[in-house]
Amino acid sequence: MRTRVVGIAAGVISWVGLGLAVLLVVHVVLTVGGANPGNPITSTVKSLAEPVALAFKDLFSPEDAKLRVIVNFGLAALFWLGVRAIVLKLVRRLN
Repeated sequence: MRTRVVGIAAGVISWVGLGLAVLLVVHVVLTVGGANPGNPITSTVKSLAEPVALAFKDLFSPEDAKLRVIVNFGLAALFWLGVRAIVLKLVRRLN
């Protein structure tokens, strides 16, 4: 039973961490690609990505807005992938 619970928990953690990172990368792609900010998809992705970026969203402030998004939201995506890896390792040790 314990092995099954740990496996389910690891699966959920893996998908959530990956989903957060993908959301941030999609925001970067839409911004760098010049997506219409008034489009509902673009605005929804931005509104979901900003809180997920935590303190990274304004960590660096280069003058180029696209570079700012690439660096800050890209770092946030890497952060979530790192957190995912660490938490997965800890959860799998419970097995």
